[in-house]
Order: sequence, then structure tokens, then C-alpha cells
Amino acid sequence: MLIRIFSLVLGVVMSVSLLADELTIKPDAPKSYIVKKGDTLWDISGIFLNQPWLWPKLWRLNPEINNPHLIYPGDELRLVFDAQGQPMLVKGKPELKWSPKVRKQLKDQNPVSTLPLNTIAPYIRYDSVKSLAELEGLPKIIGSDGGYKSSIDGFKVYINSDLIVGQSYGIYHKGEAIVDPETNENLGYNIRLVGTGKASQSGDMSKKQPSTVFVDGAKREIRSGAFVIPVNEGQKYPSIFTMRAATQETKGLIVSSATKLREFAKFDVVMINKGNSQAVQVGDVLMVNRKSPAVVETDDGPQYTKDTSRWNKLANSNYSDYDMPSEIIGQVMVFKVYDKVSMALILHSEKPLRVLDGVAAP
Repeated sequence: MLIRIFSLVLGVVMSVSLLADELTIKPDAPKSYIVKKGDTLWDISGIFLNQPWLWPKLWRLNPEINNPHLIYPGDELRLVFDAQGQPMLVKGKPELKWSPKVRKQLKDQNPVSTLPLNTIAPYIRYDSVKSLAELEGLPKIIGSDGGYKSSIDGFKVYINSDLIVGQSYGIYHKGEAIVDPETNENLGYNIRLVGTGKASQSGDMSKKQPSTVFVDGAKREIRSGAFVIPVNEGQKYPSIFTMRAATQETKGLIVSSATKLREFAKFDVVMINKGNSQAVQVGDVLMVNRKSPAVVETDDGPQYTKDTSRWNKLANSNYSDYDMPSEIIGQVMVFKVYDKVSMALILHSEKPLRVLDGVAAP
């Protein structure tokens, strides 16, 4: 529930810019829909539109829907067209029968909102990407008061930099390199928060005296070599995220994910090999596409390449490859942009997404 979650948890509200894009109603869009518990404005808009990010154009202010954020489970939504032939949703009679008892219960119901983004709060707050040069310039842990690594609160670590007493710091471990499969370029390293602490002694590195940080929020094992970054540095977000179709030039690949699993789905966080250098912006919506399995023509007819042996390729005089099409299998929205890589939230997926799936403007 975006409005509630971002106001209570992140203090961030997401809205969508009203672009000049024409609304495209799905051929199989229903004439009406009964709102169900757990629905979001994005999900409902996706039932009617090919471009769900244009939901404000569908949920236009009208006498029936004064505030689309106040749609409740049980409400009936009807698809109609205005005098100019443009589609819009209006609210019909609710499915529930009203009574004093029901009215009392409705006060506890949550209205439908845009997206339940509490699922990416940890990534918005803590995950980051740093280049090797940036990492080399960061303060790091050189040891602890116990002389060992630990995953519990209440111990002290020593930092090879002059820190500010009273300042809170995040402690990060360096993850694997993010490599661009197209260029083999190192795009940076995904660093993950493993703990937090507060500087209790500033130190004096001119005399080789390290600073002291009291760890008060260990999340994982903390060991020497972990990087230390002031809390909130690089974590400022605009009060409004504007979702828009990415520019037509935007085209790239999914190169990693926050979970590091083989496959990922709706509300997982992925990384794409495009960033500020390629004019990617926060709020860009990209379509995820995947090339269909390769097919070859053989003397025995068409076969999938993966099922064709090397010997068969040599033995068949009619062997030839087909240029198979790519199909759209999902949508992602960019929420954090670095120089050459961006983090994006999976908004929709028809099948599990994978590393090397393509991303492109709608």
C-alpha cells in the first residue's frame, strides 16, 4: 500500500507524470471489476491498460472517483468513455450491502493504493553500488576490541579514519563485482549493510590513532576490512517519484539482483547495466524482454538448438539458424541510479526473470 507505507515507513509518495502517451486499452479488458482485498491501483490499471504507469489518465478526477487512493475492496469499477472517446474508470455501486455494522467495519479497512513498496524498503535504505576507486577512498574497520569478528551488538571496532564523535555510521561488506556482459567492464560493487554504530572516539590518523565506533546494530557478521559510511549519505530521495516511460534510446540487460538467486519475480530488486552515463533516470519504466529459444532447421525438420548435437549440425546439409523474436515478459521501474548501473523494482513478470534478460523502453 504505497500511500500508507511511504507516509508511515519511508515518508515517500509515488505519483506518475501525465505524459502525452495515448492510453491503450487491452483487447480483453473487462467492462467492470470488483475491487478485491490486496489489489493496488497499479494491478487494477494493469487489468485495463497496456501501460499501467499511465494510471492517472485512467483514474481521472470525476464525480464518481474523487480520489483514486480511496477505492476500497468491494467497490465496483466500470470502464466508460468520455465525450472525446477517452477511457476512464468510474465507481459503480459497491458490492457490499451497507449497514451500521458494515460502516463501522469500513473504518478499519485500508484503501487501495499504488504499490506495496515496503518490500523494497531495505534496498532503498541500505543497498548501494560503489566503484573500486570509491571503495578505496572509504574508511574501513582495521580491528575490534575483542580481536575477533562478531555478529552481536555491544562491541567496539576501530576505523582507519578521523570520524565525528556522535555521528552514526553504516558498516558495509563488499559484494561481488557487477560485470557488464556486453563489454566485460566492471560496473562497480554491490555493498551491503551488515551493521550500524556510533563514533565514540574521533581518533587522530596523523598519529596513526584510529577512531572508535560502538556497534549497536549488528545485522550480520562484522569483520576487519568492512567499509564505514555515514548514515544517510547517498540515501536522500525525492519526496515524489515520477514514473515515466524510459527514453527510446534506453536499452540494456539485467546484470544482477539483490537476492543473488537464479530467478526473480514481482517486487524483487534487480540491477541493469545502464545508469547516469546513459541518461537513465529515477522513475523510468522499462519493459523486460527475452529472446525465444533458438531453433535450427535440419534434415529432420526444425529443432531447438539446445537439443541438437554438434555432430548433427555437421551432418545436416540443411542446417540453418532462425532469428527468433524477443517477447515482453515483465516490467521494471528504476528507483536508484549510479554512473553505469541502476537498481530497479520488478513491477510485473509473466514468468521468472533472469540475469541477461533484456530491458528496453516501452
